[in-house]
Amino acid sequence: MAVVTSPPICASIDCTKEAHLQCPTCVKNNNKEDSFFCSQDCFKKSWGSHKALHQSQRGPYDPFPTFKYAGPLRPVYPLSPRRVVPDSIEKPDYTETGIPKSEFAESRNTSIKVLTPEEIEGVRKACKITREVLEIAAKSIQVGITTDEIDRIVHEATIERGAYPSPLNYNYFPKSCCTSLNEVICHGIPDQRKLVDGDILNIDVSCFYKGFHGDANGTYCVGNVDKAGKKLINVTLECLNKAIAAAKPGVRYRDFGKIIEEHATKNGFSVVRAFCGHGINQLFHCSPNVPHYANNKAIGILKPGHIFTIEPMICEGVYQELLWPDNWTATTKDGKRSAQFEHTLLVTENGVEILT
Repeated sequence: MAVVTSPPICASIDCTKEAHLQCPTCVKNNNKEDSFFCSQDCFKKSWGSHKALHQSQRGPYDPFPTFKYAGPLRPVYPLSPRRVVPDSIEKPDYTETGIPKSEFAESRNTSIKVLTPEEIEGVRKACKITREVLEIAAKSIQVGITTDEIDRIVHEATIERGAYPSPLNYNYFPKSCCTSLNEVICHGIPDQRKLVDGDILNIDVSCFYKGFHGDANGTYCVGNVDKAGKKLINVTLECLNKAIAAAKPGVRYRDFGKIIEEHATKNGFSVVRAFCGHGINQLFHCSPNVPHYANNKAIGILKPGHIFTIEPMICEGVYQELLWPDNWTATTKDGKRSAQFEHTLLVTENGVEILT
């Protein structure tokens, strides 16, 4: 009896069409798995993740071997495939396209949204999940675990709670959380690097639940961290707490930067300027911008019903950043360490409520 085989399905994410075109490199390497595409458009759209298959057979590698890194850290590829979110979970508008259209539509709007009681409750639920997931991820930290494994833990804990991991495909970010090691300021992509004794690791978790986002992060010690590293972590947390303590209706968003920078510089550290806190609600990022350095020009005054983040990034050396060729990972320009903590905050009649 003859065996009838059906044409393969397109390897592009979210495409289920029959595929008749095969990647030339995969043909050369005699690789038939996930190598067929229905069109040139699908092939081009998937190239960023598909090309990792070409390297996977030769073990871990640095995808940017000619790049001049600032410090000792290197990315360790190949990245694992994009993780799947069940159809039953409500998703943000960028899930398939990678483009947060609703944010772009609001990008020039500097007015700060005052949320209704129903909307506040929606953000509160998303933030509760975010905090739970961050704590689960933090408990997994140990020497020898990869940041990709931490990403898997974050992803599974998020979908178990009926939520979507907000970073996943947000402006094409490939993972479900950010893992920023040592000299990485923020937006580190989880990969195959194993944590080693003495690392400091920031895990940034954001969850989208029934139409609303929550956002939080923390920096943690891996094994035995030196005194200087512990001081950096402690001072960074103090910077966040001092800013939160000053938050109440009538305070200007620009005022947090002075509080944070004064405490950081008093302890011999610098404050990152390229990245800031932000408004958060149905949108992952929106007004207001919340800089963490002094003499900034942030617009707006805190009012009851505002929800926003404060998330200072504090550095051992210079505050300037260096962007890796992955267009996400930002390290310090001098290769010295950086730490960060973040909370999502609701402005109340008398102060703020920490939602995360």
